[in-house]
Amino acid sequence: MRILLVEDDELLGAGIRDALDRSRRTVEWVTDGRQAQAALRGGEFDLVLLDLGLPGMDGIDVLRSLRAGGGKIPVLVLSARDTPPQRVLGLDAGADDYLVKPFDVDELLARVRALERRGRGAAVNVIEHGPLRLDPALRSVTCEGRAVTLQRREYMLLEKLLQSAGQVLSRAQLEESLYGWDGGTESNTLDVHIHHLRRKLYPEVIRTVRGVGFVIDPAPPANAD
Repeated sequence: MRILLVEDDELLGAGIRDALDRSRRTVEWVTDGRQAQAALRGGEFDLVLLDLGLPGMDGIDVLRSLRAGGGKIPVLVLSARDTPPQRVLGLDAGADDYLVKPFDVDELLARVRALERRGRGAAVNVIEHGPLRLDPALRSVTCEGRAVTLQRREYMLLEKLLQSAGQVLSRAQLEESLYGWDGGTESNTLDVHIHHLRRKLYPEVIRTVRGVGFVIDPAPPANAD
């Protein structure tokens, strides 16, 4: 899952980013309303965590601009504006949820999980694919009923490929989903993650499409010979 975090408080932003990193999510963090607007125009995100009192452009205006342009990304407002009229303003502007600062990190993560489920249109969003079972709520993976321990990036890569089963994803798409815009990885890092997944699961789990990218092929029908 790729999240846009819009927060100008350096200490709070770093804490939220680290908590989301530990929960196996990719985070892009910007500190300005104009930067947030540009990021939303130029990138694909699954969720936005949006402060309201931002330099450059107020968070309410960022939210209104997103919704006016047809953006349907779930938005969780994080704000110290705690009066009922202010919360109503945020929700009416298009927020899906509103969390008042200061807040508990566990509550934030619970609300993120709830919006993930809502965004996918289901309360239960376990992915089953052949012998694989990936449970996003528990961040767990099993293969033929056997629990498999994956590193954070390995889990994120497997989830991305399973969500796009049958679709070839380029190296650039996968690296952006794992590391964000700035990359900063060695040229063979993605190949290392794929090698580890094949070893921990089974060799054919990810197919290389030479010169194009990688794919998890669609699962065969349950009654296939």
